[in-house]
Amino acid sequence: MTDGDRTIGKTRWAIPGGDVPLESTGPEPEMVSRDTICLLNAGEQMATAELTLLYADGREAGPYSLSVAARRVRHVRINDLIDPYAPPLGEAYGIDVESTAPIVVQFTRQDTRQDENATLSTMAYGEE
Repeated sequence: MTDGDRTIGKTRWAIPGGDVPLESTGPEPEMVSRDTICLLNAGEQMATAELTLLYADGREAGPYSLSVAARRVRHVRINDLIDPYAPPLGEAYGIDVESTAPIVVQFTRQDTRQDENATLSTMAYGEE
């Protein structure tokens, strides 16, 4: 979506609070504990985002390449990333997102380690 020369979104985003729980309660796949990233491309061109997971000990996982068609949204479970390799789960991490076109990024966690499930969602930090 554009307003004159203003495009909605940024090309670089940061998410500091990742940590995919290892345990889950309930039926699979809908109740599996997970972190999810949502990419909104409100623009008129395809966006390709690269995600790199950054860990406290200096390790990195990725980059994972995700495409989002123009005027579309894409939800991706961090648990499901496998190419170039599956990231380790159960460890705190942050995400650096770089996109070829402006996008909006949201982060969600579903924690089902106990019967009283919890979900949280927050906007990522977009670089000016």
